[in-house]
Amino acid sequence: MLMFKGAAYGQGGKRVMQLSGIVLGEDSVAGIPGVHIYVPKAGRGTTSNRVGYFSMPVLEGDELVVSAIGYERQFFKIPSYDKDNLTIVIELVSDTTFLQTVEIMPFPTEQIFKEAVLALNIPIDEHDYQNLNEELLALMLKTVPMDGAANHRYYMDNWVQYQNDRFQPRTNPLTNPFNWASFFRSLRSKKKN
Repeated sequence: MLMFKGAAYGQGGKRVMQLSGIVLGEDSVAGIPGVHIYVPKAGRGTTSNRVGYFSMPVLEGDELVVSAIGYERQFFKIPSYDKDNLTIVIELVSDTTFLQTVEIMPFPTEQIFKEAVLALNIPIDEHDYQNLNEELLALMLKTVPMDGAANHRYYMDNWVQYQNDRFQPRTNPLTNPFNWASFFRSLRSKKKN
């Protein structure tokens, strides 16, 4: 078995090296996921993972394009390098587009709008207060299913209980002697009253 140690060469005698790095934003501490790093002429590339890391083989002299939605496109040329791997940190700049202010009004002019508001006549005394009946509201409170916050709380409580049950047994309150003692004390106090 023969083993050769040395530099690898690719198309046209160019040296092949492993390019890896992380893509950051202007003010980010963590990397940006989903950034495309590619060599357009060669038709190869990769995408940064969820923490902004990427790795791909490149040739000396390759021109990289780094692009992501919401950021300015950047270009990077692979320099001649005497090692087999190259690590870089790419900082993307936000691509901000400012639009002109648009005023949306259903009336052709502001004056016509003011006249329409002043001419508006709202009958205040004709409100229907039957829906604010206390008995009806209490019945609705008892019969209406849980809202989004209550569902979330229920789910999180069950999830926490599941996490506790994974690593320790769930205790049964009937096997606890202190619970029995408090139960007998409560019975005795009820007999005395």
